[in-house]
Amino acid sequence: MTNTNVHKFHIPVMGLCYTVDSPIKVARFGISSVISIIEDRLIEMMRKHYYPTIDQKYEPIPKTEPDYRAKRVTDYLNLVNTIVQQQMQKLKTEAFERGAEIVKYFEMLPPDSGLKKLYLDMVNCSNEAEKKIKEAYLRTQLFAGSIDVNILTKGDRENRDKDGNLIVDGSDAVAALRGYIKSDLSNSSIVFSAGMNPRLYSYLENFDAFDPNENFEFTKKVVIKVSDFRSALIQGKFLAKKGIWVSEFRIESGLNCGGHAFPTEGYLLGPIMEEFKNKKKELSDAIFDVYKTAIQKKLNLTFTTHPEIQITVQGGIGTYEEDNFLHKYYEVSSTGWGTPFLLVPEATTVDGHTLNLLCASTEKDVILSNNSPLGIRFYYLKGTTADLEKQERIAEGKPGSPCVEKHLGFNTEFTEEPICLASQKYQALKLEQLKGLGLSQEQFEKQKAEITAKECLCVGLSNAASLLYHETFLNYTTSVNVCPGPNIVNFSEIVSLQTMVDHIYGRTDIMTNKKRPHMFIAEMKIYLNYLKEELEKCAAELVDVKRKSYFQTFVRNMNDAVVYYRNLKESFIADRTEFDKELLSAEKELDNIKLTYSLN
Repeated sequence: MTNTNVHKFHIPVMGLCYTVDSPIKVARFGISSVISIIEDRLIEMMRKHYYPTIDQKYEPIPKTEPDYRAKRVTDYLNLVNTIVQQQMQKLKTEAFERGAEIVKYFEMLPPDSGLKKLYLDMVNCSNEAEKKIKEAYLRTQLFAGSIDVNILTKGDRENRDKDGNLIVDGSDAVAALRGYIKSDLSNSSIVFSAGMNPRLYSYLENFDAFDPNENFEFTKKVVIKVSDFRSALIQGKFLAKKGIWVSEFRIESGLNCGGHAFPTEGYLLGPIMEEFKNKKKELSDAIFDVYKTAIQKKLNLTFTTHPEIQITVQGGIGTYEEDNFLHKYYEVSSTGWGTPFLLVPEATTVDGHTLNLLCASTEKDVILSNNSPLGIRFYYLKGTTADLEKQERIAEGKPGSPCVEKHLGFNTEFTEEPICLASQKYQALKLEQLKGLGLSQEQFEKQKAEITAKECLCVGLSNAASLLYHETFLNYTTSVNVCPGPNIVNFSEIVSLQTMVDHIYGRTDIMTNKKRPHMFIAEMKIYLNYLKEELEKCAAELVDVKRKSYFQTFVRNMNDAVVYYRNLKESFIADRTEFDKELLSAEKELDNIKLTYSLN
């Protein structure tokens, strides 16, 4: 199967609704994007919205229908695919005229693209007959960006039937995966994020959707999002044993990212990328050694060579120079540009109020919060309608959210049925328990704030689509929350798709914060703040040998990163003087932390 990727970047999944229909917006321009498929009510709402756009009748898939979650996912993905294919057919018939989408397709290609050069040859061709031949050929080279999907592996709540019995293979993530498997998407990938889920991964081997053909080509591919080399090797081998090949490892900064954050032990992106670069063959060979035995047993196929495992990266990229550096030096196949695309209405789905908040956001507005009911640190923009609504409920003495969707209901501290930490029920029970612990007022208020910080994400991360498309998601609320990475503060203008792509490829510069540090420095600063916060919180626990060892490793890894960055070739850093100045400042801060907490 020919690699049809025409762009050097992709749009990662963002929230639940922010990229839920991005393929409909950008795939016809050859840009790949990722849909979250875990929130089936949102998926159903999008089916209702999009069927009339292609003059087809929307037929609801009610909750009373067996396997309704999977069916909703399958049908929506098929619908998105149909729309994109129709768009591509229309694109191929357009005249090469100013303002036409076919012209936009070629104009947005990267400057070093062979296809872009052929397009320019056609534009500059003076012989009309020859020009028509070139135009005809260019039409055969139009390929849609891939329609990829994401499953957050930790969002895998069990579901029960009306009699209270567990539904076999009916958990949220498994049902969503089944919906993807049964869709007619091809040249598509499923992206697993948030760590290994053995049940979910084992379910993959029950289907042939991820099996290769005799040429080791795939219709549907598996992509794993990881934050370090060890995780890639472990997950890759686990899946290989089941005859599942990982086509791509998508590396994401542990803290310089949007949504849920998964900090490493001070192991920063530069050294992580260097390890992947140096051990790429070792990674591929180790996984293939396991895979070839499993696939021979499963399909009686004997492979002696394997396709290259793609390495991609995302998290805090903001300039053409950084993007180009990642491609040239670390030899990545693609870079993920997420947060900046929240300001591109042609690519993502953001309501007007939230869009304005994102444009006006500053460093104090984007926080690494404790708001997620999963108990995982979560990037959060303050001042959203969901944030304001939460504060109002707390002030009224009614903290928590009505828990309708229940996707993040995992706690059984007070109830037999798992409930969500953001729910009114859980917070009321937990606060009642807190009152009986005899805490000082200061201790009580501190713990109360931690409990009531938890916020409904199922609804908050879906409602922007409801507002933008005037469709009902839930009747009782329209509040929105959003989870941009800290990089959002460097962008403050709503721009067109073409302008953002031009920024990525260095044809224009839309960065509004000209003093923004290099992405490696920005990540280091975030990790330093995180480290200090964790040490302040755990200072009394440092007498424990294991606990202290964790922080010693953390500091050592960050020190190693300082040395690594100092030795990076000067030509890869645009402003080396400022870079080294920031690096020296970080090193001094690390030394001070070591001294303060005796972490030598």
